[in-house]
Amino acid sequence: MAKPTSRQELKDYALRRLGSPVVEINVDDAQVEDRVDDALQMFAEYHFDGVQRAFYKYQVTTDDLSKGYIDTDSLVKNDGAIGPELEAGNQIISVLRIFEFSESGTSNIFSVPYQLALNDVYGIRNPGSIIDYTLTQSHIQMIQDYLDPEKMIRFSRVTNRIYVDTKWTEDMTAGNFLTIECYVALSPNTYPEIYNDILLKKYVTASIKQQWGANLSKYTNVTLPGGLSYNGAEIYQQATDEMNQIEESLMDKYELPPDMSMG
Repeated sequence: MAKPTSRQELKDYALRRLGSPVVEINVDDAQVEDRVDDALQMFAEYHFDGVQRAFYKYQVTTDDLSKGYIDTDSLVKNDGAIGPELEAGNQIISVLRIFEFSESGTSNIFSVPYQLALNDVYGIRNPGSIIDYTLTQSHIQMIQDYLDPEKMIRFSRVTNRIYVDTKWTEDMTAGNFLTIECYVALSPNTYPEIYNDILLKKYVTASIKQQWGANLSKYTNVTLPGGLSYNGAEIYQQATDEMNQIEESLMDKYELPPDMSMG
């Protein structure tokens, strides 16, 4: 099928591109599976269609306060969360920000933030006052960022832990909710359109071709039945060049730009 919608169809497509069944592709099925896994990992890490921005709600526990970090395996898509379902913690590619919600926000009509917001609504009724309002809010935000800067966060997919550089026992309270903004790798099992991505199909084909060349290179100057012979080293080099070209294209044209922070 020219438009694969499953893992098996993608494997069959790549093998046909290499000449199967007319030409025998000397690659074990387990090796093909490994090359597909590598290609999907490359797609998730470098293609903007391989990830999705998501927001997940998390309730702080007493265990988090003592440990000083959040285990991403504990994240669950629940009410109010926006993003794909998390099958495992290692689906999270990167963590951008963390927001904390408490009872002292604008939900209390007697709170200072609520009263300021209420007065601001009446203060910008005149069209000319919107400039003053914008400048004032920008100045207030600058002061707030200076006095109470945003907490730095650290995340590694190896550990699946989110570290927040703060005094957990003083700045965090068990039971409070956090919203974690992150990028999540999309699962092709849930979104089978991924299997039909043109760059993914090319990369899987080139990866299997490279494995084929690596297998054949073990038997130099060996003539196959029927008088045919393959140059494993040449096949391997051709596939490597193709993979390098695809990787360069992914990083130059399809990779998400890095998130910049200013302070």
